[in-house]
Amino acid sequence: MVNKMLLHPQEIETFYILPTLRRYFAIYMKEQGMKQKDIAQLLGITTASISQYTSEKRAHQIDFDEKTLEEIKKSALKIKDRFSYMKETQTILTLLRNSDVLCKIHKQFSEVPENCEPKAVGCLVASNCLTGGCIQ
Repeated sequence: MVNKMLLHPQEIETFYILPTLRRYFAIYMKEQGMKQKDIAQLLGITTASISQYTSEKRAHQIDFDEKTLEEIKKSALKIKDRFSYMKETQTILTLLRNSDVLCKIHKQFSEVPENCEPKAVGCLVASNCLTGGCIQ
């Protein structure tokens, strides 16, 4: 067995989850009839990246469950500018952090200590942060 590198949850988000989110946002926005150049502009990436996302040449290592995909699809409908794109990305990241999805993906791509618990490590977002009560 090949030893996996120990990655932090934030590295998992950066290297695997964020590109996959962009991919699904691009797919769902394209399904809405948006042009690749408009999607690229909203997401701050190139049209070539959009093409690679939609043809599964990029960011296809993660398979989200149906519930997560449905939430991503809802978020894609709300993306109208770069601010809403950032907001919806954070919404999905919060959802993933507060479920077992981030942990499953973390274990898929990284060595994870046996005693790893999301609450103890700090992966979970405090519930009052979701309602705007957390200190920034």
